[in-house]
Amino acid sequence: MKTADAVLRILACGSVDDGKSTLIGHLLFLTGNLTEDQLEVLHDESARLGRSGAAPDYSLLLDGLLDERQQGITIDVAHRYLATGGRKYILADAPGHEQYTRNMATAASRCDAAILLLDATTGFLPQTRRHALICALFGIRQLLLVVNKMDLTGWSRERFLEISEHCRQLTDDLRLFGVCPEQPVVVPVSALAGDNLTARSPHTPWYDGPTVLDWLQSVPCADLRRDNGARLPVQYVLHAGQQGADSRQGLPELLRGSGSDVFRGYCGHLSGGPLQQGERVAILPSGVETSVQQIWSGFRLIEKAEPGQEIALTLAGEQDVARGDCIVPAGNRPEQADRFKVRVVCLDTQALLPARRYRFRSACGTVTAEITRIRNRIGLASYQRLAADRLEMNDVGEVELQLSRQLPFDPYDRNSQTGSFVLIDQGSHASVACGMILHPLRRAANIHRHRETVAPAERALLKAQSPCVIWLTGLSGSGKSSIANALERLLVDQGCHTMLLDGDNLRHGLNRDLGFTEPDRIENIRRIGEVAKLMTEAGLIVITAFISPYRSDRDMVRQMFAEGDFFEVHVATPLAVCEQRDPKGLYRLARSGVIPNFTGINSPYEEPLQAELVLAAGASQTADDAMAIVGMLRRCGKLQPATDQAVPVGCV
Repeated sequence: MKTADAVLRILACGSVDDGKSTLIGHLLFLTGNLTEDQLEVLHDESARLGRSGAAPDYSLLLDGLLDERQQGITIDVAHRYLATGGRKYILADAPGHEQYTRNMATAASRCDAAILLLDATTGFLPQTRRHALICALFGIRQLLLVVNKMDLTGWSRERFLEISEHCRQLTDDLRLFGVCPEQPVVVPVSALAGDNLTARSPHTPWYDGPTVLDWLQSVPCADLRRDNGARLPVQYVLHAGQQGADSRQGLPELLRGSGSDVFRGYCGHLSGGPLQQGERVAILPSGVETSVQQIWSGFRLIEKAEPGQEIALTLAGEQDVARGDCIVPAGNRPEQADRFKVRVVCLDTQALLPARRYRFRSACGTVTAEITRIRNRIGLASYQRLAADRLEMNDVGEVELQLSRQLPFDPYDRNSQTGSFVLIDQGSHASVACGMILHPLRRAANIHRHRETVAPAERALLKAQSPCVIWLTGLSGSGKSSIANALERLLVDQGCHTMLLDGDNLRHGLNRDLGFTEPDRIENIRRIGEVAKLMTEAGLIVITAFISPYRSDRDMVRQMFAEGDFFEVHVATPLAVCEQRDPKGLYRLARSGVIPNFTGINSPYEEPLQAELVLAAGASQTADDAMAIVGMLRRCGKLQPATDQAVPVGCV
């Protein structure tokens, strides 16, 4: 893409009510980028909805949602096109409210430079520093600090110099943290009155720097031509088959070919470097090599594609290429790894926790990911790394990830497309965090997976049974341990080889270092899942009795086992019955505030949505509940049907 033709993407960010929408709207007006119809609507709506008296309310040009106009805040990102001085811009107006930081982060990931606004009367706020950090992490190096509402300070030069010194300290803090933005330009403005937007203001004779428009025209375009190696993540496979004319309608003659041809084009956004017709390429993650047969830009055949273009490739030979694969030069391949150190921006009200599993979605595929360690949280006061065991909404931190399989990647500072990702909650499907890959984590060179000569199936055959896990979950006092004891007795009497894992017993040994905070509960369940898996590989039928309050943690354990080997049994005793029983006196202590984080009282219990069996244990006998589980195992083929033989019945 030629620099002269490039459109510069500029982000406007900062804390709520700092004047971002007003600045962009007034800038559009002063540069002649509003049509007569838009001007007429602006005057009409300013009279009805405006908050600037008799003057036009330029924020209405950006705040299009009804809630935005009623509340006077920006909620969604608004994009406006601006052309002036022979250059073209897309201005992204990002919300400043903490609740909508996720929208700001999304916009920042797509921008080349940023205008960071702050209110001269309030100065730097936590959200101002958060936005500056997010911009720096997403690779924005060109930053304009706009000190707005200077008219409310009487155009105080001392106040401007004080804020300018804080701006320089902000840059120094970011550099000490490890990101290196350019020294920001600081300009005093009144977005409402238009001072120092496009022309020097008579109110600031002591200021000799650029106006906002001067800065925009001086910002260099991103160098898309820098060759870090072409990367084409496949977003869509365009297929024109042999099913008659209907399948080819709308395609140009070049794509139709002969009646026996099948056209397969692999579409995506090219980044990192150019790609040429005839070039030797590799398809990742498989590593198969082939060559580029054709390159399409729209319906035009081109010989060479540049970074930033949306293209479609055809490849030589019959290749198995799917969405999520990545086409790269054969001699310049990205690394592939399954463990990373990453930086994340938390987007959801649900905290990011270690040992919890998420969906990891990047340009190069979607896999399951587990946070193995939260390394730190980045404090906003001075951008120092602080110890943390969880990351809450709007937190920025560094974590370690383990993926279920290797994916191709580039570090984010080398290629933002193949170095970025989103973490998605597996239950709610909400985007929990967006992140940037820093570098892969190497396993120790002397650690290898040992291949065993005796397979789990052989161990199960020796015991003449089909190993599985019966996972009893429910509130404290629901009867899980009693049912587990009765169930194990029934199975042993039938000749089965079993092991009972009880929550209280394991906290005396394996898990005695864990408390009852949410991260500790997750780690408790993860360890038990790993132990249960080892025991089933030894051929045992494993019975567990744990509160295991979080649905995502039980799902995490379920995924450790093959389908049909994990049975979730919900002991659905009502809270009132559990509290009436209270065999250990725990509910009484929790109600009095002695025990914090007690499930059912001051910590949630998430009931299973699709348990294999639900027991109404408050209304039935323990022996009956145990027999109900045995019946479930027989129906699923894990146990032989009951017989009248006198000898114990072995398990299949």
